[in-house]
Amino acid sequence: MRTRNTSSIILRFISLIFVVAAVALTLFQLVNYSRERNNYPAGMTIGGIAVGGVNAQIASERVLQVYTQPVEIQYAGESIHISPAQVGFSVDIESMLAAADLARTTSSFWGGFWDNLWNRPRPASAIPLRASLEDEQLLAYLETEIAARYDLPASAAQPIAGSVNFETGESGRELNINRALTLIEDALNSPSNRVVSLSYQRTAPARPTMENLEILLKQIIDLSGFDGVINFYLSDLQNAQEIHFSLDNGEELSVDPDVAITASSTIKIPIMLSNIIHRGTPDKKTAGYMEDVFQQSDNAAADILMTQINAFQGPIIVTEDLQALGLENTFMAGFFCNPTNPCPLLKRYSTPANQRTDVYTNPDDYNQTTSSDIGMLLTDIYQCSETGGGALVAAFPNQISQADCKLMIEYMEQDKFGSLIQAGLPDGTKVAHKHGFIPDRFGVVHDISDVGIIYTPGGDFVLAIYTYHPVQGIWGEVNPLFVELTQAIYNYFNLSDF
Repeated sequence: MRTRNTSSIILRFISLIFVVAAVALTLFQLVNYSRERNNYPAGMTIGGIAVGGVNAQIASERVLQVYTQPVEIQYAGESIHISPAQVGFSVDIESMLAAADLARTTSSFWGGFWDNLWNRPRPASAIPLRASLEDEQLLAYLETEIAARYDLPASAAQPIAGSVNFETGESGRELNINRALTLIEDALNSPSNRVVSLSYQRTAPARPTMENLEILLKQIIDLSGFDGVINFYLSDLQNAQEIHFSLDNGEELSVDPDVAITASSTIKIPIMLSNIIHRGTPDKKTAGYMEDVFQQSDNAAADILMTQINAFQGPIIVTEDLQALGLENTFMAGFFCNPTNPCPLLKRYSTPANQRTDVYTNPDDYNQTTSSDIGMLLTDIYQCSETGGGALVAAFPNQISQADCKLMIEYMEQDKFGSLIQAGLPDGTKVAHKHGFIPDRFGVVHDISDVGIIYTPGGDFVLAIYTYHPVQGIWGEVNPLFVELTQAIYNYFNLSDF
């Protein structure tokens, strides 16, 4: 009986030991789980940074340590380190920790404890990066610290002194800022890919400035030895930039007002215009007269065009049309007729240009102009032909059309003189122009001129050149001058051609 009681006591004692051990183990596991639950579960990431098994403070330190590290930029052979704070990048660590804590405590305590007892891991979460970037601050940094320091500007082509050519410029390097913004933002938001190679684009050499072209043109005139008066006008039809000057034996003259000079046959451009304004698109017979005017520079045909406008006052009406366009220094004061049968002067014109006393070109009382007047008239014709608008259409609504302006250019293209401006252009270049020169009663030529619209691959331009020499305009000296001036201008607009 005693033996049985002893055995029972021993069994109870052993059972009690197991119970106590189980309770102790459970308490131990519970304490460990409680401690573990205060840390983030294994496999959790915040902004791509592993934070499993650590508390919020350590997790915060890990995340900030990565995202405050500089980003390395490689550009133009240089390595530049950018601190995130420099470009306004900041990490919202509080918001991410709050999201991580929410994920950590989503499951119930006892449910989690039960999973822990059975060695089932807590579900891991990936908390995405929450950060902000000041785009304007990054853009300003790229512009002032990267592009301004490491970009390489293209060098402009430069005129070669003593020639009609230009030295080609060098291409430049320009940061692709839009692409750089994206790449750097991606690097700032990455925990591992924090090295960026920035791209750039090549910039083409710039065209020389119009100021440089003007210097070259004046050098050409100086080297030619021409000692008369030259009245020069150039207009870039792409951007309306102009070069306008007058020289008298190399001395610069004011062009306000411009210099009055004999228009000679270049006045036939306004005659053509007025005939179309007042009579409309030329019929077959009138078209023949137009062709004679530009193919042969026929004065008789020009007179017929004016008599078609008005048998007695045709030249005066031509002048009135020019004045309506604001061209106050150009006029036609009588018919051409011929040296053996002169026509009367219908009116004597006083203009701002011919009232100057500082320069004298002995301008014809019958027809006068200035390079700027004719240059602006050609610009008006060009704009009308290209767009159907401009000053011509505004001054003469319902009297001139785009088709009329195209037709006028076609007529001017028929001037195939082959010298002066035309001789300075490559074969096949489209040029709508009118040349002019007129001998005096002794057969001596003092005035030589050529004006036109030149169409080139690199840009279209208007050119008007008038020369006067008080003794004699020697063709062998003046023609090469026109040629070289035109070549230099063509080369300026077409730098890629050489």
